[in-house]
Amino acid sequence: MDLKALIREIPDFPKPGINFKDITTLLKNGPALQYAIDQMAEHFKDARPDLVVGAESRGFILGAPLAYKLGCGFILVRKPGKLPAAVEKVTYELEYGQDSLEIHRDAIEPGQRVLIVDDLLATGGTISATAELVTKLGGKIVGFSFLIELDALGGRKRLEGHEVFSLIHYAAD
Repeated sequence: MDLKALIREIPDFPKPGINFKDITTLLKNGPALQYAIDQMAEHFKDARPDLVVGAESRGFILGAPLAYKLGCGFILVRKPGKLPAAVEKVTYELEYGQDSLEIHRDAIEPGQRVLIVDDLLATGGTISATAELVTKLGGKIVGFSFLIELDALGGRKRLEGHEVFSLIHYAAD
């Protein structure tokens, strides 16, 4: 299935020079969504994750059905102030400033096997911060799964030492 053909590209969004990859056009296609989740699950089924961790917010869209397909639990990583119980927090650098992510302190037990999922791998900042939270709680990262990877931005380098799987690759943008 040609998933790339189902992704709408929006030039100059959210700012000039960015060619936004809009996955909503893929998500509304039931067979395409099912195919994407099935492919991600097939790739990591032998890793036997205990948990799938999804990064806010599109990581939730892919992570929850992936956890269901793999028969494991699902954990949210959110922006500050969105989780109701005690949290671990990590702050990370962006191109212009900083951002933070949080996870419930009791979300992962030490030694649990964790698959981290998001819709897009670009520079790797958000997903590296997510990995830091998982590691802080004692989780063992079994891999990273993405719907899209923007190869030219080099985010994969920040995840070296781990299995990284992306269904769709864009060489340059």
